[in-house]
Amino acid sequence: MLFNSLQYAFFLPIVFGLYWIVPHKWRWIVVLLSSYYFYMGWNAKYLLLIVFITGVSYTGALLVEREKNTRRKKLWMSGVIAVSLALLFVFKYFNFVSGLIAKLLNMASIPASGIVLSLLLPVGISFYTFQAIGYTIDVYRGDIPAEHHIGKYAAFVSFFPQLVAGPIERTRNLLPQLKEERFFDYGQATYGLKLMAWGYFKKVVVADTLAVYVDKIYGDMHFFSGFARLAVIFFFAIQIYCDFSGYSDIARGTAKLFGVELMENFKSPYFSTSVREFWRRWHISLSTWFRDYVYIPLGGNRVSRLRNAANVMITFLLSGLWHGASLTFVAWGGLHGGIQVAEKQIEAHKKERRHKLPYGIKVIVNFIVISALWVFFRAVSFKDAAYMLVYWYQGLQNPLRWVTSGFGNLGIGAAEAVKILLMLLLLAVFDYISLKKDVIACIGKWKLLCRWAVYLGILALIFFWAPAESAQFIYFDF
Repeated sequence: MLFNSLQYAFFLPIVFGLYWIVPHKWRWIVVLLSSYYFYMGWNAKYLLLIVFITGVSYTGALLVEREKNTRRKKLWMSGVIAVSLALLFVFKYFNFVSGLIAKLLNMASIPASGIVLSLLLPVGISFYTFQAIGYTIDVYRGDIPAEHHIGKYAAFVSFFPQLVAGPIERTRNLLPQLKEERFFDYGQATYGLKLMAWGYFKKVVVADTLAVYVDKIYGDMHFFSGFARLAVIFFFAIQIYCDFSGYSDIARGTAKLFGVELMENFKSPYFSTSVREFWRRWHISLSTWFRDYVYIPLGGNRVSRLRNAANVMITFLLSGLWHGASLTFVAWGGLHGGIQVAEKQIEAHKKERRHKLPYGIKVIVNFIVISALWVFFRAVSFKDAAYMLVYWYQGLQNPLRWVTSGFGNLGIGAAEAVKILLMLLLLAVFDYISLKKDVIACIGKWKLLCRWAVYLGILALIFFWAPAESAQFIYFDF
C-alpha cells in the first residue's frame, strides 16, 4: 500500500479511529494487524518474511538475555544476525553475487553462467531486517532488556508508518512508546497532519515532477543535449531528496497521529558544507545505524589514522551495498567514504587561514559534489555514469543556445520552468529556515488567517501541480 494512494486515504482514518477507540491494552493488536494488512498490500506471501524475522530475533534476544555464559551469549546473537542476513542475501544479493562470480570465472577462461533466482525483492526487507538486528545487538550489549511480549515486539518490527522505508528505529525509542498508555494530543495530531502535507508536497509535486525529466534522460541519454544532461544531474539530486525525505515526513506525521514520535531522518542535507556533514543530515537513521553497529565496533576513530580511514571505507562500502546489489552502488558508497577520509585528513593538516570560503560557496560546491556522486546511484552502469559526467558540456561554446536547446530537449517551456523554479525556491527557503527553527511550529503561531492561507496554499499546490500519475517511492527498491 502506497502513502500516495487512494487506498491509504481510506486505510489511515479507519486505523486512527480504531486505535483511539479501543482500550490501551488492546492497541498493540490494532497496530499489529493494521501493519500486517498494510504490508500485504504489496504481496501477501512476503508477510511470512516479517513474521519469520520477528520470530527469530524475538527468540534469539530472549536466549541472549537468559544466557550467563559470555561465549554462548555471543553465539546466540551471531546466530540471529547470520539468519537475518542470510535471508536478506537470498532475496537481494544472490543473483548479484552469482553473476559476479560467473564474470570472474569467465575472465579466468573458465566457462560459467550465473544462477538466477526468480524472486521478487520484498518491499522494505532491508529496513525491518536492520531494525530487528539492531534490537538483538542492543539486548546483547545490555542496553535494553529483551521484550517478553511477542505481540508488542511484532508491532515494533512491523509498525506500518516506517515499515517499508524507515526511519530505521531504535528499540529504546519506538518500543516503549508502543507499550505505554497514550492519550490523544490534539496539538501533536494536527502537527502530524501538517508534516504529512509537507511530505506530500515534496513527493507528489517536487519529486514526481522532476522524475519525468530524470527518467527521460536516463532512458536515452545519447539523444539529449549537454545542458539537458547537466540539468538532470541536479534534478535527480533534488528528486531523490524530496522522494525519500517526503516519505519520512509522511511516516513521522502518520506516527504522530497515534501519539508516537519517530526520529528525524533528514535535516536540510543540501545546506551541508562537506560530505561528512551531509551524512550527519542525510538518512540519519541509517548512517547512525552503521556508525553504532559497524563503524564503532571496528574501532571507530579510537585507532590509528590509517585504520580509521579503513573503518570509514568499510562502513561506506557496506552502506553502498545496502542500497543496491550493483557495483555502481558500491562505487557510490566508496566515493562518499573516500571523500570523507580526504576531508578528515585535510582538516587535520590545514593551518589557520585568514580568508575562509563563505558559507554559501561551500554549500554550492558541496551540492555539486553530492549531485555528481548521485549519478552512480541512478545510472544502471559505469558506462552510463561516465557518459553523464563527461558529456554535459556539449554545445557549451554557445552558452545561450546550450541552455535553450537543453530546455527544449527536455520539453520544458517557460511556464513549466517558472513552476520548477518556484517549487525549488519554496523547498530551499523551508530547508534553510529549518536549520535553526521548526518551520511548521512557527507557522502554527501565526494569526489564524495567515496560517490557514499557508495551509490551503500548500494543499492547492499538491492538487494542481502534482503530475497525473504519482510514482512509487524510490527507496521501496532498497
